[in-house]
Amino acid sequence: MIERTLKGQITEKLFKNKTILLTGARQVGKTTLIRAVLQGKEFLFLDGDDPLVRQRLTNPNTKEIETILGDSRIVFIDEAQRIENIGITAKIIHDQFKNVQLIVSGSSAFELQNYTNEPLTGRKFQYFLYPISYGEYEKSVGHLDALRDLENRLIYGYYPDVLNNRGEEREILNEITQSYLFKDILSLGNIKKPEVLEKILQALAFQVGSEVSYNEMAQLTGVDKNTVSNYIHLLELSYIVFRITSFSRNLRNEIKTNRKIYFYDNGIRNAIIQNFNPVGLRNDIGILWENFLMSERLKRNHYFKKYCNTYFWRTRHQQEIDYVEESDGKITAFEFKWNLKAKLNIPSIFLNTYNANIEVVTKENFRKFVGAGEN
Repeated sequence: MIERTLKGQITEKLFKNKTILLTGARQVGKTTLIRAVLQGKEFLFLDGDDPLVRQRLTNPNTKEIETILGDSRIVFIDEAQRIENIGITAKIIHDQFKNVQLIVSGSSAFELQNYTNEPLTGRKFQYFLYPISYGEYEKSVGHLDALRDLENRLIYGYYPDVLNNRGEEREILNEITQSYLFKDILSLGNIKKPEVLEKILQALAFQVGSEVSYNEMAQLTGVDKNTVSNYIHLLELSYIVFRITSFSRNLRNEIKTNRKIYFYDNGIRNAIIQNFNPVGLRNDIGILWENFLMSERLKRNHYFKKYCNTYFWRTRHQQEIDYVEESDGKITAFEFKWNLKAKLNIPSIFLNTYNANIEVVTKENFRKFVGAGEN
């Protein structure tokens, strides 16, 4: 089993008088992670997919909760987004049962965040779990094997089931995409036109690395701009895509309001467009490389608490930089290149205006960028 970076962080927070809240997309390994954290310890497991558990944990009073918990000192509520008003129940457990360590995990931001953020304010340690990171994978299989497998991972991504079932990647990714990821959106997002959602997803998959226009997408899908915006917001809440916005401070011709949208996992992106061709047969390798680096940088910054603002930069004269980070007043620019022979155009106006450093990230030096080897 691949050890997750969050395991040690969560273990350190046990019995620190806070509820531990773990969120993330379906099938990224949340339940497996918590079970690894609790290995060797006795705990009460309550599965939100169990109808009886849902019934008992929906709006119970303190006495009913006491009966459910019994003598348990550790309580793990899984798939908590399935339990109505779970935040209120978690608050009661936290406030009334001081000797109990409560751990709550859930796959959907729709209900879990709405139900837990306010009731558990000041009462929780919150963590987000991504698909397996390159650093976690390298630590498990070794530096050379991780490098040898890089091209496969650009195609199939890092979902645990995908890594654990070689030869069945396509089938598993299709199952994850259709049966799990969209389940939250369709059931909880009040989606009236699933076919529109599918069109938007495909359009986003083809536009990775490019600026996304909601107006253009509205014309493409036959719905209004607000519907496009709402559907993309639901995709963000369900941890399928994430956005970065444009960097703009001083220059008159900078693009100020646009956004780029990336997928949390390359395999999901490729499943949406049904293209699993190997790297050598693709014309979108630059897109795959950029999406991989952006998602891995997101994992690295989150897991190792590297706090920064993230952007891309472009002018109306087509000058651009793939990725910009701003931290403690320092601005660093990054360019992503898969083809080492590709021509590199670094806009000096950006570097001079913002006193920025520039780093070119290639397959020869990307490990530092994605946090491989960090503790």
